Amino acid sequence: MAKSKSDYGHGTGKPHPIDVHVGARVRVRRTLLGMTQTDLGDALGLTFQQVQKYERGTNRISSSRLYDLARVLDLSVENFFDELSPDAGASSPAKGRGKAKGPPRDEPDPLARRETLELVRAYYKIEDANVRKRVYQLITGVGAAGA
Repeated sequence: MAKSKSDYGHGTGKPHPIDVHVGARVRVRRTLLGMTQTDLGDALGLTFQQVQKYERGTNRISSSRLYDLARVLDLSVENFFDELSPDAGASSPAKGRGKAKGPPRDEPDPLARRETLELVRAYYKIEDANVRKRVYQLITGVGAAGA
């Protein structure tokens, strides 16, 4: 029997796009918190290799594990599905249900880049609120000038 588009990731040897998305969201949050894969694994009773597999989407995250991840990473479970690309959602058998769609994504999410995560972490390490505000104004001003 031929595989349909909704079978993508099921028995094909490729991770399902939704699993890849959820794993990327885990990686982003872990990195923002300054946690290593070992730190997250220890908090969940897993090896860092298992965390790697979750973050790559090669191993699916069960609902109970997703709940544990949300608690350790101080997120809601829904956060793991935020900004789900239409392409990932289209591969789901439930694609025809519901009204909400994710925003169009022409390029990889810049928020998932290590550079962005490190910048955000450094920004929030600035204790003085006035200095933080000035840094923000500097960055937005330079960004606007380059546009």
